[in-house]
Amino acid sequence: MASNGLRKWVQEKWVDIGAPKKDGKYQPCGRSKGSKRKYPKCVPLAKATRMTKGEKASAVKRKRAAGNPGGKPTNVATFTKRKKAMSGGLIDMTKMIYG
Repeated sequence: MASNGLRKWVQEKWVDIGAPKKDGKYQPCGRSKGSKRKYPKCVPLAKATRMTKGEKASAVKRKRAAGNPGGKPTNVATFTKRKKAMSGGLIDMTKMIYG
């Protein structure tokens, strides 16, 4: 079961969301040894098409900010964790103003 999931994961088409083409498509994931392209942020094509423009920009920005220390790839979460609201929840402002 686990190997089937891994096989499917490896066989997905991975694209670089940090380098979109002008026609809306994406470049394949990775870069060649002497390439001057910026550090790629790779996700499966299916996920890339579901992401909003802002989500893509945020993911690429965080990936490039993390850098590439020691020549090893850096993993960065594609989506940020949402902060939970305070435990009290929303306060009804009308009750506070009008008593």
